[in-house]
Amino acid sequence: MSSPYLTLNVVEITQETSDAATIHFERADRQPVACQPGQFLTLILPCGPGGKKERRAYSLSSTPGEAPRLAVTVKRVSGGLVSNYLLDTVRVGQQLEVMAPLGNFTLQPQPQLARSIVLVGAGSGITPLMSILKAVLREEPQSQVLLVYGNRNEASVIFGQQLRQLEQQYAGRLQVEHVYSQPTQGPAAHQHTGRLNRTTLLRILEQRQIPAAQAEYFLCGPEGMMAEAKAALELLGVPAERIRRESFVAAAETMEAAAAQPNGHGDVSSDDDGKIVTRNVTINYEGSEYQFEVTPQQTILEAALDLDIDLPYSCQAGLCTACRGKCLSGKVHLDEREGLSDAEMKQGYVLVCVGHPLTSDVVIEIG
Repeated sequence: MSSPYLTLNVVEITQETSDAATIHFERADRQPVACQPGQFLTLILPCGPGGKKERRAYSLSSTPGEAPRLAVTVKRVSGGLVSNYLLDTVRVGQQLEVMAPLGNFTLQPQPQLARSIVLVGAGSGITPLMSILKAVLREEPQSQVLLVYGNRNEASVIFGQQLRQLEQQYAGRLQVEHVYSQPTQGPAAHQHTGRLNRTTLLRILEQRQIPAAQAEYFLCGPEGMMAEAKAALELLGVPAERIRRESFVAAAETMEAAAAQPNGHGDVSSDDDGKIVTRNVTINYEGSEYQFEVTPQQTILEAALDLDIDLPYSCQAGLCTACRGKCLSGKVHLDEREGLSDAEMKQGYVLVCVGHPLTSDVVIEIG
């Protein structure tokens, strides 16, 4: 089994806005890193107290077609430990430890397809959408892309110049609609002002004559914006399977806030007694077996990390699937299951970062 960890060199840094930059990476041997459009890279950075390593997931803004380069785009978060470290400290020539790309918010380009792709994002939620957008334009010559992108004002648009260039390069195939909540040039200078909400999105889709029920939708940004977009698409009769969403802000930038959200989902197995007490679990990972105790105050991952068992993880919020494993026996309760599909749940997959053993015979295989 190949290691999920990589060492990458920083080869270029591009300033996108006053508070956002794109960091470009390559392997030392310049071999491509396997990835799909829309996936994320987990950066492992020595920026915690006393040089403690912190992990954050950042969506790739690059595409597989840009290999051997990978790129993530980082927006400064007020008080954010990792985003400030990256933007203030990281320099070209530096080496960073990362986890190989992961994530299910992806699109697999197919050259023979002729489809309509609608991307709806706000703020730094543009990054995985940018990866998908570039991949479709480059590899599906018959497909059309509409990007609806909400920002505070003109200066806060990430990839503004690049989007203008792509609109020219792919004239007739790429349409970009900007929505500004507080435009500096005044509302009269723009077609869409105010928040990117259900009304605005419905108006744009109508103006652009998008075949609503046949298009494929990718949503990424704040939860409120995604809820508004989903409501608009439901009004248009878009089937749920044509709508994909990425809880980007929670997974990539505010891990602590995401971890504190109330539990939204139930158990991997439904026929359990629901009691979370101290129990032992067994983890099989990379050819080794680990047996340890998990208290009610701990997740399975937290118990492992406290014992210096180096399991793969990223968001610690049940969103990113970096810590996914298969429950071979026993029953596990998940505080959050956003990162798992119904099919994965039925097959016994769990996320150890939000998992608690409900029986004393829990065995989980990771990798």
